[in-house]
Amino acid sequence: MRWMLRSKIHRATVTEARLDYEGSITVDMDLVDGCGMLPGERVTVAVIENGARFETYVVPGERGSGTIALNGAAARLAAPGDTVIIMGYELTDEPVKAKVLLVDKDNEVVKVLTYR
Repeated sequence: MRWMLRSKIHRATVTEARLDYEGSITVDMDLVDGCGMLPGERVTVAVIENGARFETYVVPGERGSGTIALNGAAARLAAPGDTVIIMGYELTDEPVKAKVLLVDKDNEVVKVLTYR
């Protein structure tokens, strides 16, 4: 069994950092659905500006809002305007066809890639 990349939102812009929250990353549900993630799914988040990497879970955000909000302790790792990569994995013994959303600075999908 191997952990394989299954879904990724590449170069999303952080829209909010809310320290006073129980923790997680809130993501526009259009992006969640678009890459095949699920609410509550564990994800790894990489912050482009400072190299920080952390794990958290997805909380559904309002559709079409472009929301990428770091909540709780994760809010200390990036600020609004910073760029992040959000990655979901699958434990499997088979190859996985990963779905990757490339987004612009407004968190709108500009291209969809699949990796195998």
